[in-house]
Amino acid sequence: MVLNERDNRILDELINNPSVTSTTIEEEYNLTRRQLGYSINKINDWLYTNNLPLIERTRKGQFIIDQTVFSKLSGNHENFIMDSTILAEEQRVQLILLMLLGSEEELSLNHFTIELEVSKNTILSDMKQVQVFLDEYNLVNRYSRKHGYLIEGDEFQIRKLLNNVVQQVLLMSNGESRLMTLTGIKNEQINEFKQRIEKVENKLNIKFTDEKLETMPFTLILILRRIEKGSEIEAFSIKYDELSDTKEYQATEELLYDKKDIPVSERLFITLHLLTTNVYWAEDFTEDTVPNLVSAIDTMLRLFEKSACIYFQEREQLMDKLLQHIKPAYYRIKYHLTDTIQIQGSLSKEFLEIRHLVSKSIEPLKELIGSEIPASETTYITMLIGGWMNRQGESIDRKVKAIVVCPQGVSVSRLMFNDLSELFPEFVFLDSLSVREFLNYKLEYDIVFSPTYLETNKKLFISKVFLGEEEKYRLRKQVMLEIHGYIPNDRNVNQLLEIINKYSTVNNERALKEELESYLNHADDTAIVKKENPPQDLNLDDMITPANITLLDSVDSWEEAVRKAAQPLNESGIIEPIYVDAMIRSSKEDSYIVIGPNIAIPHAAPEDGVNDVGMSLLRLKEPVQYTEEFAINFVVVIAAVDKQQHIRALMQLMQFANSEIDRKHAIETDSIEEVHKILKLYSIKEMATTN
Repeated sequence: MVLNERDNRILDELINNPSVTSTTIEEEYNLTRRQLGYSINKINDWLYTNNLPLIERTRKGQFIIDQTVFSKLSGNHENFIMDSTILAEEQRVQLILLMLLGSEEELSLNHFTIELEVSKNTILSDMKQVQVFLDEYNLVNRYSRKHGYLIEGDEFQIRKLLNNVVQQVLLMSNGESRLMTLTGIKNEQINEFKQRIEKVENKLNIKFTDEKLETMPFTLILILRRIEKGSEIEAFSIKYDELSDTKEYQATEELLYDKKDIPVSERLFITLHLLTTNVYWAEDFTEDTVPNLVSAIDTMLRLFEKSACIYFQEREQLMDKLLQHIKPAYYRIKYHLTDTIQIQGSLSKEFLEIRHLVSKSIEPLKELIGSEIPASETTYITMLIGGWMNRQGESIDRKVKAIVVCPQGVSVSRLMFNDLSELFPEFVFLDSLSVREFLNYKLEYDIVFSPTYLETNKKLFISKVFLGEEEKYRLRKQVMLEIHGYIPNDRNVNQLLEIINKYSTVNNERALKEELESYLNHADDTAIVKKENPPQDLNLDDMITPANITLLDSVDSWEEAVRKAAQPLNESGIIEPIYVDAMIRSSKEDSYIVIGPNIAIPHAAPEDGVNDVGMSLLRLKEPVQYTEEFAINFVVVIAAVDKQQHIRALMQLMQFANSEIDRKHAIETDSIEEVHKILKLYSIKEMATTN
């Protein structure tokens, strides 16, 4: 990271005159309070990347500067900052792209050599890298004698590129002056658009981030310049009705009040630009334009709390912060306008762990938007959540982190992962892994659960895939004694704090939390509660009766296969028709339902329409294609009312799935009784091993 010209001058001023006040600097450099704050933040970012203490400001506008900063920077400040006359190849590439996107004249090689002060051979070499960069946007850099060098391709992609390049150039040393020189943009134009943007802020009751306020005038001026030259967006994927009634569209109209000839498609694009711009502050946020956004974020937070074993305090404030970021992110992701984020320095181990847990909790947002969440957006969300955790003194670094390693397939591994997560709610469970994935796993962890022995220097606990109540009791006792030396109480301290805060005022919440944990964690073994009358586990032949078996030669589609398989349970009232639809939706999202060769177990949540526990089986002689990878002969529908009663039958079904001979026999027979007889064999085997 390098400082631009203005930030560099302000840092020099602070080093040479540490008693200077904010007001003096604002007057001397003709800055607003907001612009100075932005520069100080940039300077602190630069100090941080150079392992130097940050500059602080008092309420009276004075600066507190650590002596280390003076000793390192006084007299030889320039040694720390890139020489602005020497440009690296990647910087030259960005400046060439800027000229191609923003120049008002036809460009030849001479233009680039003069402006960048390098040889023609260097420019020709840089042009190859320019094309590599353009390949990411499916664009081409072409030369003709008549028009010189031009970027050709879809105008929507060119706009995405333009936005990215403006940001990258402004991050360079003297970036603003370079940008103005190479594009011919004047100070008066910038100031005019800044005033227009500030009026937009007032209309929308928001404040854009300082970074966006710096880049938006340049971006908008260059967009309008392209429109004037005839480079307009021809086909636009956003429908007029989707954005025309938003406040941002009204703001666009005011932003372009004197430009009546701008077509509607371009007004929609600029509206989208406003919608995708990060805000620092927003008043009276509503989700009118993005229905269900609030509930999706709330669900995401609850999933994160569960996986990270924490409870967020001042939750509404955190929700507001996330909403302010995620609303523009919604449009960025939906219309593929996501920025690339650059984080200076190496990421801490804890940040990587939090980002991993965020990525595992983000499914509700993915479903709402209908697209994968890019890594850059996940990183932004991680920064917000991680910062909030630091604010309330939370750290997953101090928690026990566990992984589950299971060689018996994805579905079994996830079942084991879910059971252990519930058995040890105070642990952070990072992942369920195959043995191969385990050998290359990068995140830090403390303990491993596995049904088989593994070579590891971490604590390894051998656990059966499916645990009965007594086995769970013994495993929890064993693990807790080895990890803590005692059996911690299962009561959730954060939930206790929530109840206490409802009816009283707590002066020191952190101290209260520590004392409650100390008190509860030294309770005796009664903290582990046994169920007096656990529900009776059912065998495979009890669950899949002859009445629940359907034999067909073939079906036309996966959806038909699920409906045929579920029909006996549907007709007997064990499930509702909506449960079948829920199973089909779930199976489209994840192939973990395949438990073995040719066997799949579609299922959904109990609340999606389950009235009683049950299983049904469809056998197909000709397999139905589930995905490109999986062809299925056996579709076994599972209706579960709890996490226990169907587990024994499922374990027996998996043993059947591992027998090629019995699978083949069941595929070839035309007798329902014969299929049930095969399933009964595995019920007997399991009973024999458990007695």
